[in-house]
Amino acid sequence: MNASPSAGAPSWSVGGIRVHRIDETVLPPATGAWLLPDATPALVTAQDWLHPDFADAEGVLRLDSHSFAFVLGGLRVVVDTGIGNGKERANPAWHNLRTGYLQRLTDAGFPPDEVDLVILTHLHADHVGWNTREVNGEWVPTFPNARYLVSRTEREFWAGQDMEEARRQMFRDSVVPVEEAGLLDLVDIPVEGAGIASGLRLLPTPGHTPGHVAVELSDGGHRAVITGDCIHHPLQFAHPAVGACVDIDPEGSERSRRALLGSLAGTDTLLLGTHFPPPTAGRVVPHEGAYRLTPVPADRH
Repeated sequence: MNASPSAGAPSWSVGGIRVHRIDETVLPPATGAWLLPDATPALVTAQDWLHPDFADAEGVLRLDSHSFAFVLGGLRVVVDTGIGNGKERANPAWHNLRTGYLQRLTDAGFPPDEVDLVILTHLHADHVGWNTREVNGEWVPTFPNARYLVSRTEREFWAGQDMEEARRQMFRDSVVPVEEAGLLDLVDIPVEGAGIASGLRLLPTPGHTPGHVAVELSDGGHRAVITGDCIHHPLQFAHPAVGACVDIDPEGSERSRRALLGSLAGTDTLLLGTHFPPPTAGRVVPHEGAYRLTPVPADRH
């Protein structure tokens, strides 16, 4: 099966690479206040460039769950797999979802059987859910012909933790079945990053989790970076010290965020936010002693 791209699929060009956003679900309005507790309405509304796309007039943050997918060197690649359908989750916004994610992925040209590579920026429930799907009461790999990549530091960290039951459940239904199928590859990530294929590199951005990575794409002098959760929301461009309540190492997360933003500011690199609502992507520019995002609207092909 060779699916053609959907007419409704948002995408961006990075040289000859077209990066598609595969939408899963809009996260509830309460998510922002929970996830980024220091992002007060006053702090948000003071950044007028966040309105209306990234926050509403009252300072409520907008957040999404989605994947990115692209073809590079003949490989069909998916970055992060969202929350998943039918998963038992403690977070009500993630529990037992029923979305059309797989159809949207297929319509964009990435049927599950034809995906070659799945990159996991880290092992949190809203990034690994579509690793598996339920078939006859069992959780099986959604992408049976793909290699799933994750940082070795990330997997070994969680292997050494006495996890609470909700996290153990997530590993049981979304990580362990991939391991048992022999599809999970652990990647060592040096300081300069790890090359995965020509034009594809994993960048170490620890802090949110110990082995968190961002994903860099490059082609013909053009470059893009997919954030994962080292940046959850564009507010953090203006206030890099604002961290997530689930950051394992808050100071490390801030360091990674500042380093990434500083390296991209004033360049033509396209930044693609893993939880940014539409327009989702843009360029980092210096702004009032910190940064802001200048959006780059998606094409629809």
